[in-house]
Amino acid sequence: MTDLAAIRRDYARRMQAIAGVSSPRIEAAYATVPREDFVGKGPWTLLGAAGYRASDDVDPAQLYQDVLVALLPEKRINNGQPSGHFAWLAAADPRPGDHAVHIGAGTGYYTAILAELVGPEGRVTAIEYDAGLAARATQNLARYPNVTVIHGDGVTYPFDPADVVYVSAGAPRPADNWLERLKPGGRLVMPLTAIDTSIGGAAGGMFRFEPDDDGYAVRLVSPAAFIGCEGLADAASNAALAAALRSGGASRVCRLARGHDWPEELTWVRWPGWTLLLDAPLS
Repeated sequence: MTDLAAIRRDYARRMQAIAGVSSPRIEAAYATVPREDFVGKGPWTLLGAAGYRASDDVDPAQLYQDVLVALLPEKRINNGQPSGHFAWLAAADPRPGDHAVHIGAGTGYYTAILAELVGPEGRVTAIEYDAGLAARATQNLARYPNVTVIHGDGVTYPFDPADVVYVSAGAPRPADNWLERLKPGGRLVMPLTAIDTSIGGAAGGMFRFEPDDDGYAVRLVSPAAFIGCEGLADAASNAALAAALRSGGASRVCRLARGHDWPEELTWVRWPGWTLLLDAPLS
């Protein structure tokens, strides 16, 4: 008989090593949450470096690799890459007692990991735009009393002030709602992505935003590509971010500030009402 508990423990250690971060709490959550409970019955459609492929059989051990699992393959909606989410969750730093909001919860696997990280004294609000996925998440997460699943628009839904906003859908700019509902000391982790026709697809990175007295401190966590977030893919913001990504400098981004009256040489990208700034001019 397959010892899935041992396989999950090994998986958790490997994902931590691939992610290149150290977090015993996230490792423990990865070892605890059964991925097979969130991705439907096998055989599965897996996405790795060589593209989509069918799983060999229905042994859930195949799910404990660094692969994406198709949820709605016709829309390219997947349960995302475990090593990437390990690093991004470490950047979000969910703590016991926190209120975490998961935008783009899918069927709830990474929501469940968030629930483990905030603990029974914390809570998670999971928001999913697709009705079918939201229904599956509601069923899958019923065992977690600290999770509420919302079928709705994560861009505008008026969630309670949050310690963590964790976004699993790409957008060319952060929604004002996500920024403004962060508590002092809160963390927004989201993929800034743009459809860039010059490279034939999506490009971007996962960024961390934290409010301070002068706006938001920002840093790049890693490169990332995600399916687009409904409601935020306006053409002007997409074009502005695509141009910034082509110019380089994502690793030099340091601050999100209100207004547009900032030195041009320190401006990486402008969005309505906001400027994303560099720590020094690009050479």
